[in-house]
Amino acid sequence: MITIYQARKIITMNPARPVVSHVAVRDGKVVGAGPLEELQRWGEHKLNTDFADKVIMPGLVEGHAHTMEGTLWRFTYCGYFDRVDPNGKTWSGLKNIGSVLERLKEAEAKLEDPDAPLPGWQLDPIYFDNARVSREDLDRVSTTRPVGVLHASGHIMNVNTKALELAGLLKPGVNHPGVPLGADGLPTGELKGPDIMTPVGAHVGFDRDMLACDERGLRDFGKLCVRAGVTTVTDLAARMSDDVADMMLRVTSEPRFPARVMALRFFQGLTAEDLIAHAMQLRERSTDRMRLGAIKVIADGSIQGFSARLREPGYFNGAPNGLWYIAPEHMRKIYDLALENGLLVHTHTNGDQATQLAIETLEAALDARPTHDHRFTLQHCQLADAAQFRQMAKLGMCVNLFANHHFYWGDEHYNITVGPERAERMNACRTALDHGIPMGIHSDAPITPLGPLFTAWCAVNRITASGRVQGEHERITVDEALYAITLGAAYTLKLDGELGSIEPGKHADFAILEDDPTEVGMDGLKDVRVWGTVQGGRVFDAAKV
Repeated sequence: MITIYQARKIITMNPARPVVSHVAVRDGKVVGAGPLEELQRWGEHKLNTDFADKVIMPGLVEGHAHTMEGTLWRFTYCGYFDRVDPNGKTWSGLKNIGSVLERLKEAEAKLEDPDAPLPGWQLDPIYFDNARVSREDLDRVSTTRPVGVLHASGHIMNVNTKALELAGLLKPGVNHPGVPLGADGLPTGELKGPDIMTPVGAHVGFDRDMLACDERGLRDFGKLCVRAGVTTVTDLAARMSDDVADMMLRVTSEPRFPARVMALRFFQGLTAEDLIAHAMQLRERSTDRMRLGAIKVIADGSIQGFSARLREPGYFNGAPNGLWYIAPEHMRKIYDLALENGLLVHTHTNGDQATQLAIETLEAALDARPTHDHRFTLQHCQLADAAQFRQMAKLGMCVNLFANHHFYWGDEHYNITVGPERAERMNACRTALDHGIPMGIHSDAPITPLGPLFTAWCAVNRITASGRVQGEHERITVDEALYAITLGAAYTLKLDGELGSIEPGKHADFAILEDDPTEVGMDGLKDVRVWGTVQGGRVFDAAKV
């Protein structure tokens, strides 16, 4: 039977009918959107007025996130900003390294097993006058158990002396670009990049694939999706071992799992040939709520972690250039084989040097194998300039820009990492749209909290944590931002034919809002209240998940 939902207002993202009062749903799909008297003509139906005082818009699409956040919440939160966990509890932010160590000590005191590791997450020393955290700092928490804290960027980890001992790294002369050494010739405890973080992480509680969630974590991440109005979310760097793939397929198929997950196979540790083969195997296992078969490549690290690759003039504070995560030949082979086999590739590029590598590599690959509608997407792409956006447009590329950086690290970029001029053009949404480049915007949860409406606010206002407008010329409109978190993000995932707007034949995926995002003004976007979601015709009340 058809269910017709009545709402105060329905924002469809369908230009033929941008605003309507009712939407009809059958078997999880939209039958139509329009006036009640028109939709009744479809036949037998029931009228649902539960949302009569609410605003409905297409289910929000988070085009860059990691389901690992659901699991991380069982570790110790060490972030600078207040943050809400999957159960609705707000954890206070920690404003200095002393507060971080105190929270870790409190967690350590609760551990009954004297040998159990102590993992934490979301540390970012750039907020603490960019002072580096050392193994000696974490030794103040414990010298007998391994302690490790993942940075907010996800690209750096700090560990204590015990963890280095267990990993066999507490020795002089370690020759690795991701292992800084102290004056004594020993590692400082800071580890940069997944190739060194992963083996050490196994000793500090990150004993699974560091990028993977577990079963409970995936369910908890689903709760975060409902609270944020998200009905389709990415897991944008998944190794997808057989056991992880089996678990995610099983959990997402549960009747009350509230989101569609698109997991991209992470490139690291495989030859290009093996990566493509595995992605194609995964593609055959896709379901409606678990999309598989796309690929994630990472070119460089984090700007605020000083591991991104920047062109001249480099880092504003004189820090050495960052790390390459992939060789150019490896990237080219992946791109060639992905184009040959019709696989979507998203590439992480934070620094503009990394962006240029991806652009030039794809240009060469397309010269060898011209391909229409490939939708290769640059993720973050934070420092791209106008010339690079022009190149992307000519190559048919998409971008997913990290708008949340304006708020969370805008002041640090202005004063420390890249300096005022480049900070004002970072995450250049206006330039991307003016060049006709399909664009999404994202949170990169857990790097910043999942919340597309907040992300839209960031892109529209470009306000830093200190309250400054940074790069007013790169602001976009409210309508453009709402498009970016619905159809824009869906397009980069090749899902725009299925979702991202409310129109006949598409999934009945809705964000149910208490406030109208088109009427609250540019300042009010971040405060729009989310009642819950409808996903595939199933209703999820955020207060009850």
